[in-house]
Amino acid sequence: MPVSDALSSEDEQLYTLHGMWCTSCALAVEGSLKRLEGVREVSVHYPSAALCISGMPAAIQLSTLAPKVKRLGYRLTELEPVADAHARLEAESRYLMLRLMVGSLFGMWTMLASILIYAGALPSEQVERVVAWVSGAFSLPVVLFAGLPFYQAGWRTLLAKRPGMDVLVSLGVIGAVMVSVWLLWRGSAEVYFDTAVMLIVLLLVGRLVETLCRHRGLKALDALALPDVNIKVWHAERWLSMPVADVATGMRIELAPGELVALDGTLEEPGWIDTASLTGESLPRHFQAGQKVYAGCRYLGAAPLVMQVSAGVGKRRLDRLRDEMRRYQAKKGELQKLADRFAAWLSPLALVLALLTLPVALLFGLGWEDAFVRALSVLVVACPCAVGLAVPLASLAGSGLAMQQGIALRDPAALETLARIRSVALDKTGTLTTGSHTVLHWQAREGVDELTLQRKLSAAVVGSEHPLAQALARWAGSQYDQRTEQCLEVIDTPGEGRRVQFSSGEWLMVGSASWLARQQIALPSQAEDATLAFASQVMVADEAGWLATLYLTDQPVDDAEPSVKRLLASGYVVAMISGDRQGAVSWLGERVGLAREACYAQRSPEAKARLLQGLPSPTLYVGDGLNDTLSLAAADVGIAPLSASEAAREGAAAQLMTPGIGGVVKLLSIAKRTRRIMVQNLFFSALYNTLALGLVVLMAIPPLVAVLAMAASSLTVTLNAARLAWAEPES
Repeated sequence: MPVSDALSSEDEQLYTLHGMWCTSCALAVEGSLKRLEGVREVSVHYPSAALCISGMPAAIQLSTLAPKVKRLGYRLTELEPVADAHARLEAESRYLMLRLMVGSLFGMWTMLASILIYAGALPSEQVERVVAWVSGAFSLPVVLFAGLPFYQAGWRTLLAKRPGMDVLVSLGVIGAVMVSVWLLWRGSAEVYFDTAVMLIVLLLVGRLVETLCRHRGLKALDALALPDVNIKVWHAERWLSMPVADVATGMRIELAPGELVALDGTLEEPGWIDTASLTGESLPRHFQAGQKVYAGCRYLGAAPLVMQVSAGVGKRRLDRLRDEMRRYQAKKGELQKLADRFAAWLSPLALVLALLTLPVALLFGLGWEDAFVRALSVLVVACPCAVGLAVPLASLAGSGLAMQQGIALRDPAALETLARIRSVALDKTGTLTTGSHTVLHWQAREGVDELTLQRKLSAAVVGSEHPLAQALARWAGSQYDQRTEQCLEVIDTPGEGRRVQFSSGEWLMVGSASWLARQQIALPSQAEDATLAFASQVMVADEAGWLATLYLTDQPVDDAEPSVKRLLASGYVVAMISGDRQGAVSWLGERVGLAREACYAQRSPEAKARLLQGLPSPTLYVGDGLNDTLSLAAADVGIAPLSASEAAREGAAAQLMTPGIGGVVKLLSIAKRTRRIMVQNLFFSALYNTLALGLVVLMAIPPLVAVLAMAASSLTVTLNAARLAWAEPES
């Protein structure tokens, strides 16, 4: 079969993987499935428990994969609904909390007994041995119950031939207990029960925090789900209230003014629809009968509107967007793949080193007791606190500095990726712009001043639902006086204009140039300015003919231009991707300093995400609307501005708490400084790790010295990370 035919016959599936305990479990399943014939690529996303697999259709079917996954101790199912994912994570949280409570309660007494022995606070060796036995007794519930998940995960990863950190933890705990029992049996009080307890409790705390973060991450998907409401449905020759989930394709539903459209469908009559949430268009559109409307839009008309359903719950465009978002989440970027490759050999290397220590120590003439203690020390030192604290502490300090600058980081781990960003993509409406139109320029026939024009307009646009009319009303201000300018008749032509008859006998027409032309209004050459073709144009006419032309635009936020220029000067590839029309996008790009080829207009949410993936990676996306959630997921890091929708906020790794986009520039600077601290911390901890491993292999390290060394290494990285917190905020 030709290569092209083979590739075209491949498929891609998304499943939910149950029973994972950590990222090592994800790597173990990945490694096992990659070895299967017919499978091309496998990606397991631990935070969302999603497995994305591509290959030949027969090889990636659930019925084929589930038995193989089950043999490893996990369970594979169809992609679970978001509500089920919440329930699963809540169960995991309770599972962890119970074990953490047991570990903390009994571990506290184990640690207290060990401290008394290490500090020499007990009166005699006999008492020390009794306290050591008590320490061991209190450690049993921690080791046998609280630590059970680590042993299970370690065994499963061994079965998959991909041993991870859980194998080291399990061996460290079991080794500490066995050596301690051996020492107690020989009459020594120098036990290591506290080491076993500390490993389990600290790692349980980390897993619990991780699970809570995963729970919060699902809120991005929640925000893409429309509420389960009752809607009006034409059934049995009358209008009935019915749950949205029960409405089938082909049924007719009624939309109330201002109501959120809950289902995809086609309109049976014309009406104003705000599509900004899905398209990013800065202006609502007037839809004609027969045009398709998608769930997530909002009906802006004054009277009820009827539409025929074309897609029910689960089949809507919004549902497809949510599934696509989960697919993007499940796939890994190059940095994550690199980290996975590093983790794949790190644990086996530490395990081999610990196993070699025992025979080497015996060859150098040490006794079995000393040799076991040194091998155990190598296992413990292989996972020192300094390494565990190096990145999280710097990340925490960087997050605090970002908060001082008005940037809330929902995912502090994103700082690592932010420091390596190469491309910055910006949405237009609501991100680079204020989101509401203002009058940019106006021109009128000779003899008409601004005050006269404002007075006439303020009376003509009163009560209009059109956003441009509302913008004109804001520009006209309080010039409208109902006592002198009463409207006797208002004739609206939706989407084109309106004619207003005043009590004084005068009339005024406000609308598009084409509409005025159809009303037999002659438009002189000065009525239009070709240099302002990018703006939304509104023309005004009275009995004497053309009166004025006004040009309105969605203005950029105050710091848009300096922020974009700073990004470009820093070497980032900067692009603007919008669903708005080309003229408005090009004009805004010129205003903020972007080249025309860097401005992409009229892009759907799916097209935005595809375009984003074509930019140099890692990528950063800044967007505020429902239509941006897919791009926020497709980007390596997503940022939501102050005015962002709930869906965008939940799907972003960071949110700006101040107006504008200046926070993006600040956050990138903070991320680079944070990464420098991370690298320094990793160097310090690696240096400690190297020296400590060398010392434990060459000589016996007393437990008290080991504790002090561990504290010193942790203090080093803590103080270094604190430099970020002490740093002066940028102006």
